[in-house]
Amino acid sequence: MSLNPETYSAEHFRWDYAAGIATITLNRPERKNPLTFESYAELRDLFRDLVYANAVKAVIVTGAGGNFSSGGDVHDIIGPLTKMAMPELIAFTRMTGDLVKAMRGCPQPIIAAVDGVCVGAGAIMAMASDLRLATPEAKTAFLFTRVGLAGCDMGACAILPRIIGQGRASDLLYTGRAMSADEGERWGFYNRLVAADALQDEAQKLARRLADGPTFAHGITKTQLNVEWNVSLETAIEMEAQAQAICMATGDFRRAFEAFAAKRQPVFEGN
Repeated sequence: MSLNPETYSAEHFRWDYAAGIATITLNRPERKNPLTFESYAELRDLFRDLVYANAVKAVIVTGAGGNFSSGGDVHDIIGPLTKMAMPELIAFTRMTGDLVKAMRGCPQPIIAAVDGVCVGAGAIMAMASDLRLATPEAKTAFLFTRVGLAGCDMGACAILPRIIGQGRASDLLYTGRAMSADEGERWGFYNRLVAADALQDEAQKLARRLADGPTFAHGITKTQLNVEWNVSLETAIEMEAQAQAICMATGDFRRAFEAFAAKRQPVFEGN
């Protein structure tokens, strides 16, 4: 049974939905919105279910109270992890990795709207999103080495270099230092910086633009951005030829032509 965004109720974060746009708000502001075992799992399951939620056209991920996320909760996650045996540890790290796979695997474009603290698993969730807006106050850190772990967490060594380059990713993943919002924008991690009081409005505007676009085609674009990482140029061009031919068979392609011919804005229907 597919997820109904109108009736879906989240237990470990806030879910809002209207007119094709879903907003996920990490909502423990008193602790800077840390993640727990339960919220990891619920987020993973939600993004998996979004594959079949055709009514959802775009997703915003954000945090409450002026921060995005402080990552894994020190007391609820890190403490218990120090007492676990290897089978439990690998089950946990696979679960967290599954969240990233689910975010990359759902067809909807995901917009991260980042303010304040965005570190650890919070930085990973921003990284796994398709587009990122941030305030000038955003501080982003992949701080795994600061707790005695490797920087290769939840796909960071695969995804981050593709966004900001190998050298810059190495800087952040080895040192665990905070990347300023200005650095993040200059390096291409953040698509744009906006004032804190405009962040949610700008995220909604961007989501609205995506939701009003050819959403079936957006899903194809996301798929190709994912799968073309590890193929030859010849294979990529053939994959894109097939993908574009699929899109040309949709009603949205015809609607766009008819609107152009009639000198009006197209109204896309996602099919």
